[in-house]
Amino acid sequence: MMASLNNKLIAKPVLQIEQKNNLSSINLKGSWNLLAINGSSSITRELKALQYNSDCIWRLDEVEALDTAGAWLIWQAWGEEFPNQVEMRPEHKRLFDRWKTFNYARPEETQKSLAQIFNDGNKVILAFYRHVFNGIILLGQLLLDTVYLLRSPNKIPWPEISMTIYSSGVKALGITALVGFLIGIVLSYLSALQLQAFGAEIYIINILGMSVIRELGPLLAAILVAGRSGSALTAQIGIMRVAEELDALSSMGISHSLRIIFPIVVALTVTLPLLTVWTNAAALLGGMVSAWHTLDISMQQFVQRLPDSVPLVNVFIGVGKAAVFGMLIGLIACHYGFHIKPNSESLGNETTNSVVASITVVIMVDAIFAILFMGTGMP
Repeated sequence: MMASLNNKLIAKPVLQIEQKNNLSSINLKGSWNLLAINGSSSITRELKALQYNSDCIWRLDEVEALDTAGAWLIWQAWGEEFPNQVEMRPEHKRLFDRWKTFNYARPEETQKSLAQIFNDGNKVILAFYRHVFNGIILLGQLLLDTVYLLRSPNKIPWPEISMTIYSSGVKALGITALVGFLIGIVLSYLSALQLQAFGAEIYIINILGMSVIRELGPLLAAILVAGRSGSALTAQIGIMRVAEELDALSSMGISHSLRIIFPIVVALTVTLPLLTVWTNAAALLGGMVSAWHTLDISMQQFVQRLPDSVPLVNVFIGVGKAAVFGMLIGLIACHYGFHIKPNSESLGNETTNSVVASITVVIMVDAIFAILFMGTGMP
């Protein structure tokens, strides 16, 4: 009952075409709103048939109701510009002015010129060199602080170092052990499938020992620490910037490098080698379990043959790489942390950049170590 009453109250949209003195006149009458247009499916086809016809006189002064939906249909029929001759009410014209402003405000896709591309490339290169230059300054300041603390051992920030070791090392034991154990299982299982084809199952100990102790252990531990602890340390420094704690330390005469940078770098340099040994043990344990299950190599045989398969120098290479990785992750975390501006957007962006840069630098340095020590420690 109510629906039928509404249909009677709403006038249907009407489109009439009249010819006077070889000039066409298009008269729109009735209601041109969303409800009325949905009730008349033919009106849309009639408007499309008149699309881009700018030589006609459009009369809209007898339109009873007009909303943005009806104005959009008529605006499309006009080719998104006012025709040469149009008559309408002022309140209706404001609806078409909105669509006109909307169309002009849409961004246009433009092709970058060669000069713009060159300028963008220069900005990327300059930003890279700026990061490298600031990193060198940070490293130099760290060396000066180290010399100063060696002369004044009573000023070494032991509480900050201990707290960072606990947060980045002790709390990471679980995740590093789990990842190392699973990687050992996967590597052992895939190697076993290949070695069985040649009848060289016993050499799985050589493959697991060399790959885990020398490469995968330090790399896995460094990537996990960079993603877990590096991001947390960067965000921590950024929060200190947002909360103006860094300014408070400066006003009290407390050095940022002595109280923040030095403890982070020293703690990660000490922690990462220990985490590497822990990850190596978990990965080798996973490899033992997989080798015992797939190749029937007992754990006792695995442990007895491992020292002969992997010379001791490989352990030192892996631990040494881990110490370098820890120092680099700490420096990068501090570098991006002090570049955070006092807003939440910069905090998220610089934390992400810190993780990406840390992982990238770790992989690059690992490749350099692999080239430098290519012939060292081979059985």
